Amino acid sequence: MDDERQPPHRASVALPPSPTFERYSDPATRGRDRGDGRDGPSELGVRGPTSVASVRIATWNVNSIKQRLPRLLPWLDGRQPDVVCLQETKLADDAFIALLGHELADRGYVIALHGEPTWNGVAILSRVGLDDVATELAGAPGFPHPEARAVSADCGGIRVVSVYVPNGRAPGSEHYQYKLAWLASLRGTVAAGPEATVVCGDMNVAPTDDDVFDPDAYRGQTHVTPPEREALAELQALGLRDVVRDRWPNERVFTYWDYRAGMFHQDLGMRIDLVLASATVADRVRAAWVDRQARKGSGPSDHAPVIVDLDEAPDGDIGPVVPPPSAPAARRGRVKLPQSP
Repeated sequence: MDDERQPPHRASVALPPSPTFERYSDPATRGRDRGDGRDGPSELGVRGPTSVASVRIATWNVNSIKQRLPRLLPWLDGRQPDVVCLQETKLADDAFIALLGHELADRGYVIALHGEPTWNGVAILSRVGLDDVATELAGAPGFPHPEARAVSADCGGIRVVSVYVPNGRAPGSEHYQYKLAWLASLRGTVAAGPEATVVCGDMNVAPTDDDVFDPDAYRGQTHVTPPEREALAELQALGLRDVVRDRWPNERVFTYWDYRAGMFHQDLGMRIDLVLASATVADRVRAAWVDRQARKGSGPSDHAPVIVDLDEAPDGDIGPVVPPPSAPAARRGRVKLPQSP
């Protein structure tokens, strides 16, 4: 959710530069280095199969990959996602590879990165192939320079887009206008892409009032204003379905809780981390849930991962929130946001 200013950074994509990676050939993916001698971020990747059945896709705003390292690796080992979209990695690509390249390669992942020091940063980890990597949105604005907020790749026959949408800070501000322009660029890029597409990430927009603990508490705040919601709706109008809400239309489901004021333990959150899938992908969904366990304990991100199973659900259809919160739903008008005066 956080959003701050940062220095300019040239977008790039990186892969683990190790002999282990170069020899990697998982039976399920048959991935290999493209090795065609071409330069540029979009020319790096690992070829994968045209389609893969039984895929677990996850998205997680880790709020600093370096800080979350003690939790990320055990989470990967436990949940076994095949494709992972990460946001707010807050590391330059070379630093990311130095920190995690070998650990991820040992687990069978190949990676696409678009990072920068200190701020922003997105990544895709894949065990089902990685090809046609791109780190640009067509016509995307900068503030003032382009930021590391999107990376996409073909993974097992699906175009996967990992995004970290600008926060917007305050309605009507320059940051807010930048957010709306960035969302419009995202829509244009998705519209020009293939039908089998999944957009995953921190959208920094709660789609409806049902996606915040109390609409009254968010009056005058970003994330809930009509223009933001309209921009998100225009993206979904391309045929993208909100798979968690599709599966759980009437449930209380949040993915983000402020660190302050005991918001998590009271389940005072909002749902801003989304998986938006085109019809051919959404029809394959067998489970869609928020891994609330990853938000508990020591040193968590302020976001929980969202997990979506295609074709098979190894843990069953266990959603919408695992484990479910014990706190009752908040009564309207009783709680203020920590940043409220």
